[in-house]
Amino acid sequence: MKSIAVIGGGITGVTTAYALALRGFSVTLLERHRYAAMETSFANGGQLSASNAEVWNHFSTVLKGMKWILRPDAPLLVNPKPSWHKLSWFAEFIGHIPAYQRNTIATTELAIAAREHLYAWAAKENIDFDLKQRGILHIYRNKAGFTHAGRVSQLLQRGGLERRAVTPSEMKAIEPTLAGDYYGGYFTPSDATGDIHKFTMGMAAAAERQGVECLYEQEVRAIERQGQQVHITSTDISAPDGQTQRRSFDAVVVCAGTASRALGAQLGDRVNVYPVKGYSITVNLKDASSRTSAPQVSLLDDETKLVSSRLGEDRFRVAGTAEFNGFNRDIRADRIRPLTEWVAQCFPGVSTEHVIPWAGLRPMMPNMLPRVGRGNDPKVFYNTGHGHLGWTLSAVTADTIAAIVEAAAR
Repeated sequence: MKSIAVIGGGITGVTTAYALALRGFSVTLLERHRYAAMETSFANGGQLSASNAEVWNHFSTVLKGMKWILRPDAPLLVNPKPSWHKLSWFAEFIGHIPAYQRNTIATTELAIAAREHLYAWAAKENIDFDLKQRGILHIYRNKAGFTHAGRVSQLLQRGGLERRAVTPSEMKAIEPTLAGDYYGGYFTPSDATGDIHKFTMGMAAAAERQGVECLYEQEVRAIERQGQQVHITSTDISAPDGQTQRRSFDAVVVCAGTASRALGAQLGDRVNVYPVKGYSITVNLKDASSRTSAPQVSLLDDETKLVSSRLGEDRFRVAGTAEFNGFNRDIRADRIRPLTEWVAQCFPGVSTEHVIPWAGLRPMMPNMLPRVGRGNDPKVFYNTGHGHLGWTLSAVTADTIAAIVEAAAR
């Protein structure tokens, strides 16, 4: 097993291709966009957040979803229109509630391990991605939220993460620009932020330097196993005639985000990824007052389910919410409005006159853990379904799947 195809040019696909190349494989990456990181890895919240490792499989999440179902601006919004995929996903999601503690601890461990690889790769390849290692501050407006956060902190600690409770005055010292009244907070100094798009583009260039062949504008149409090889048929969507080509490899790693479910079905695997839409705004800090008023420390507001990150000197990213609405990629004004209002509330000195809205589909598994490992076919592997922690976990899952492929090739 020497030639490996990687399907998907987002953060998981690019890091997987890079990790495989480091192990001496001949790697071909196929991506349907013109560049890497043009979908979910384009404009996320920017957090490398082990402190956000709590999985969503909790009865409180179900109750909130039911409570907010008729609120178009709700942090968690479920389109009530039924589909078999949605119903089966939610049934499995509820079935994993008993594993809430175990999976939260496991996710924490993965997130901490991922840092070592990500920072090492960025340093080795000299990638500038607006990295800020100034921690993440979780903010709470009431006692109930703060108390729940204390229970979560105990799970995070069991996974190896240290975060500490902070008073409102300590919160102000950590991030002086934060306005408003708060019950308290939790601060994780070891967390960080950065620009996922810059990082992924830098890793794609690094992968090519390691010998990876990156084929862009390739729409994968079919995957099949014949004999000892995997055959992938793709269409060059940049060509006027839509030229189709069939390529053969010794194995394939599916890193295709929300498309992984359909590709897995072709290969005889059930990969129950659901597209959970999230929104972000990038606030361009065009005046000195906005640059001074925007925070330097990353925040996570558990009540509104919003996160923020400072990207360099002149950009401020706010992201969050979860929308279960199938493969709908529309950027809705009523979903963007709470993000700009949050900026005005928490950082009133920041002008939101120059805002770029965005929406992306997070690939989520029902147990909130990524699918990393073999398929039913010994020539097929998966590294997908990372949900809202794709960037946080990508480096360790890439290294893990590369090790699994290497072991299978012996």
